[in-house]
Amino acid sequence: MARIRIGIIGLGNAVEPHAKSLMDLDNRVEVVVAASRSEDRLRNFAQRFSFPMTTDVEGVLASRDIDAVWILTPPNSHFELVKQAAQGRKHVLLEKPLDITLERAAAIVAAMRGSGLTLGVTLQHRFRPATLRLKAIMAEDGLGTIGAASCTVPWWRPQAYYDQPGRCTLARDGGGVLLTQAIHTLDLFRSLVGDMTVTAATAATTPVHRMETEDFAAALVLLANGAPGVIQATTAAYPGGEERIEIMGSLGTAWLAGGNLRVAWLDGREEVLRQEGPTGGGANVMDFPHDWHRLLITDFLDAIKEGRDPVVSGEEALKSQELIGEILEKAGW
Repeated sequence: MARIRIGIIGLGNAVEPHAKSLMDLDNRVEVVVAASRSEDRLRNFAQRFSFPMTTDVEGVLASRDIDAVWILTPPNSHFELVKQAAQGRKHVLLEKPLDITLERAAAIVAAMRGSGLTLGVTLQHRFRPATLRLKAIMAEDGLGTIGAASCTVPWWRPQAYYDQPGRCTLARDGGGVLLTQAIHTLDLFRSLVGDMTVTAATAATTPVHRMETEDFAAALVLLANGAPGVIQATTAAYPGGEERIEIMGSLGTAWLAGGNLRVAWLDGREEVLRQEGPTGGGANVMDFPHDWHRLLITDFLDAIKEGRDPVVSGEEALKSQELIGEILEKAGW
């Protein structure tokens, strides 16, 4: 089977787990070039990886030698880059979120769908082993009817993180803790319990940080079956803890804490799945393994070959971004 030819655009923090995964998958992909307009980032990237490099981003998007592009640039650049990729007939794997506004995000999804090309979004928490196991249990109705559910993200970011130019500003990133950090857990939560309606919400910038957007948000939600739910997310919880999802069903309760799963059934059975190691909840934002990225990328490559949507399609990512927009709207932001 011919390898899919890849171009990487954007060599900031997000690139490392992607680059490591693509190296693992070299039997399926050929990285033709990695591109950044920053000479400093090219030099830094060259110290860790041996892919060919260029500053010619537009050339990558137009090249006929490339089948798919990884767009790992800041959110406010996504719309224009995806538009150029679609014009160049390239599949796109896009770093989260889709873009800085729901309107631009929806336009990206529509453009890629209309072109007949594959769009995937990097929301890799869906591919943690514990997540996949819980998904399988719930697919078999293993928890019964959901009675209530909660999602908590008690993360930490130091002020130095927000002092970086553009970090969590509306103009570049589109939002704060919800869109930039907690989107991973919120997307996972929604994928497990289904779509929900926000009934009340609050958001704030705590005294812990100096920043334009929110570093704390909480919401009360109703699941599709009418069951209540709670969402809370922050980056002001020093030193940072594991994100947690709890789903209470008529047959038992499941807890996802970081990469760990525990399920306790009413009949006395219990299942525990542990994955040791950090999950990126502290000051080192990239302190997590690249395994989940590799599984997400594998699914994206399979989707291209099979002519289907990836697990985290543009439409799926848009639903999660719409949930965030609903929380912020209810909170008056």
